[in-house]
Amino acid sequence: MEEKFKYIFDETTGILYKYYYGPITLGDIYSSWDEAISKNLIPKETKGFILDYRKANFDIDVKDSPGIADYYKNHLDVFGNYKIAIITQSPKDVVIPMIVEEKDDGYSSQPFYTVKAAIKWILGES
Repeated sequence: MEEKFKYIFDETTGILYKYYYGPITLGDIYSSWDEAISKNLIPKETKGFILDYRKANFDIDVKDSPGIADYYKNHLDVFGNYKIAIITQSPKDVVIPMIVEEKDDGYSSQPFYTVKAAIKWILGES
């Protein structure tokens, strides 16, 4: 089975990158984070997250997308007070991160089209 996720931690910026590949379901998102948490793949030095969906697409019904925000809220020990940048380039895929952003509570998320803009936002650069 082809891997749908890859994690890379940038020690220079403190940003954890999570790359997604292929069609992604809610179950994929939950199970991949559960695995990252259980295997300690999220370094203590993490300052924020960039979730890169440019080589993936959401296989999620729009009405189910608030479940992603619920997952982050239920894991504030991991995501609390962090910024989560979501990179998409397909107009139809930007809808999901926009809905999640509206439900943010205890963390911040925002959709982006470029990694450069996402890094600036996470690091608080204007």
